[in-house]
Amino acid sequence: MDQLWDGFATALTPTHLLLAAVGVILGTAIGVLPGIGPAMAVALLLPVTYGLEPTGAFIMFAGIYYGGMFGGSTTSILLNTPGESAAVVAAIDGNPMARSGRGAQALAAAAIGHFVGGMVGTTLLVVLAPTVAGLAVGLGAPDFFAIMVLAFAAVTTVLGDSRVRGVASLLIGLTIGLIGLDEMTGQQRLTFGSLELADGIDVVIVAVGLFAVGESLWVAAHLRRNPARPIPVGTPWLGRADLRRAWKPWLRGPLIGFPFGALPAGGAEIPTFLSYATEKRLSKHRDEFGKGAIEGVAGPEATASASAAGTLVSMLTLGLPTTAVAAVMLAAFQQYGIQPGPLLFERESTLVWGLIASLFVGTVLLLVLNLPLAPLWARMLRIPRPYLYAGILFFAMVGAYAVSGQAADLLVLFAIGVIGLVMRRYGLPVLPAILGVILGPAAELQMRRALQLSDGALTGLVNTTFSITVYAVVALLVLWPLVRKARSRT
Repeated sequence: MDQLWDGFATALTPTHLLLAAVGVILGTAIGVLPGIGPAMAVALLLPVTYGLEPTGAFIMFAGIYYGGMFGGSTTSILLNTPGESAAVVAAIDGNPMARSGRGAQALAAAAIGHFVGGMVGTTLLVVLAPTVAGLAVGLGAPDFFAIMVLAFAAVTTVLGDSRVRGVASLLIGLTIGLIGLDEMTGQQRLTFGSLELADGIDVVIVAVGLFAVGESLWVAAHLRRNPARPIPVGTPWLGRADLRRAWKPWLRGPLIGFPFGALPAGGAEIPTFLSYATEKRLSKHRDEFGKGAIEGVAGPEATASASAAGTLVSMLTLGLPTTAVAAVMLAAFQQYGIQPGPLLFERESTLVWGLIASLFVGTVLLLVLNLPLAPLWARMLRIPRPYLYAGILFFAMVGAYAVSGQAADLLVLFAIGVIGLVMRRYGLPVLPAILGVILGPAAELQMRRALQLSDGALTGLVNTTFSITVYAVVALLVLWPLVRKARSRT
């Protein structure tokens, strides 16, 4: 606690407060752009910090990280266009809320969710960092594969009106994830001889293509049949009914997000999917999910923010970056000649505790700056749809091109956009496809590692207590609705 108070003394100096505020504002502004998430924002701003002392630079990076995550959820809610992969889940219920005139409430629920998740996650970072890091080191390939199977099962069973459509969407995503070089053998898969596809298709291009381009094409196809109606901005505050429904998801989200963020194969994608599945299972308003349930925004957003704090556990205590942002921040540490690891808290205690304290400060700044702006952001919905979606397509193209600087990525972007249009036409949920692209390659790698360790025996996938427990949860998740349906018939 003494070191944490010293960290607050460092973070609350005028210079460091200004850097935290600049980081939050820049992160939010860049996170709003489709495809340009917090990782790219930190990477772009890395040269800007060369003249700063290390503590100030990392305080600014932390603000960019949290601001970028919130900025990504803003366009996800208002325009059905995630700014980065962790904001994908926010579109499921956030966008229907915005279309029904409750965009300001959805943004407020997201902002408070980020605040609660950030505060709880950072508190857990202070208290549990060594313990969680030790547990993460003990997990092996079978355990990571089991976690990913759980994510696949959860997202395909709770989304859409049909499980078959959910599985079909997941298979589309897994197929897209196969494109490129086999990581273990170097063989080309589904590249059709194209060198541009040898590195695979970046998940940002897939997410922006399926959501932004697919949505734009869908709107364009129906614009004459369904003329645009003005969407009301709505009241800029949460009512009592909203607060009663949102406070439990706000508190549950960090308990899911923080442990997953700390895992070496973690990040915000898996826990946000699982948080959405959990909230749908527990809610009394299941029929509203997918149509504008506030729980579907509050829980995943709190989860995403807490997972960001969990990500710093592995990076600071083990030197393992579990997300793209953490990888860029690790490069920044090395730029200053600092090596994250078990000795970091002893050798660079002022920097580390100043960084942790700045996470609390940045979380408060994020709420103070963005909660009053929620109605202003919601006014984006009043822009005429032809202009709005033209702008979305422009920024989608900028985001896709910025990934690798290749014109071929723009062709891939629009090809995936056509796939997104077809999926909407036949009622396939988009989210399982995104999950398949994100986790498919990692799941394949972990499965093959586990099978190599067991000489090809399938028992190698279930040879730990942790993996067996996870598969039991998967079986319950898949079979329970069938059992419940059979009981209702009898």
